[in-house]
Amino acid sequence: MTTPIKPPTWFWVVSVIALLWNLVGVFNYLNQAFNQVAMLESLNQAQREAFEGIPAWATAAFAIAVFSGTIACIGLLLRKKWARPLFMISLVAAVAQFVHWLFISNAVDAFGSSTYIMPIIVIVIGLYLISFSKKGIQKNWLN
Repeated sequence: MTTPIKPPTWFWVVSVIALLWNLVGVFNYLNQAFNQVAMLESLNQAQREAFEGIPAWATAAFAIAVFSGTIACIGLLLRKKWARPLFMISLVAAVAQFVHWLFISNAVDAFGSSTYIMPIIVIVIGLYLISFSKKGIQKNWLN
C-alpha cells in the first residue's frame, strides 16, 4: 500500500478547468436534447437536416462522453484512480459521436470545414486528460 502524496497546486487548477470544460459539454448535450425546437429554428435547412438526422446511438455517445468526462473530473478532485478509465470511456464515446458527425452525416457540407475544429479540440483535451490522470496515478496523487 502506498501513501498518497499531496498534489501540487497546478493539479487542482487543471482539474477544476477540466471540470468546467466537461460541464460545458453537459450543458451542450442538455441543450441539444431538451431545447431542440429553439436550436433548430436558428439553423438553415441543411444544418437542420444534419441535426435531425443524428441517430440515437450518436446521441447516446454524446451523453456518455460528457457525463463520464464530468464524473471523471469529479474523480480527479476526489483524487481517485477511477478517473482514468472514465476519461478513456469519455474519449471513445466522443470519437464515436464524431465519426458519425464528420464522416456519416452531412454536417461538414452543412456547416463547412470549421466543423472539424471542435472535434479536434475535444480529442486533444481528452487525450491530455487521460495522460494527466495517468501521471496523477504514477505520482501517487490519485489513489
